[in-house]
Amino acid sequence: MAKQDADCITLDLFADTKKVGRPKTNPLPRDQQIRINKRNQLKRDKSSGLKRIELKLHTDLVQQIEHLAAIRCVRRSELIETILQDYFNIKEI
Repeated sequence: MAKQDADCITLDLFADTKKVGRPKTNPLPRDQQIRINKRNQLKRDKSSGLKRIELKLHTDLVQQIEHLAAIRCVRRSELIETILQDYFNIKEI
């Protein structure tokens, strides 16, 4: 019987020593966990009607947005969404 690295469910039958410290709560390596979590997050966002966009802004503008978001106690993305909603609501009038 050969040991396969991709098999994350089966216990390691050839381990002789006990590992010291906190036990693993997830058998997958950290990079695979991150990939799976990101995929699940994108599925949740898609099912709730969200779509990801990316934009590049100058550092001074980002600092202004972060400052305003901190004052209003909201996340940066929520502030940008509010600003865009306000802009389009004004344009409709």
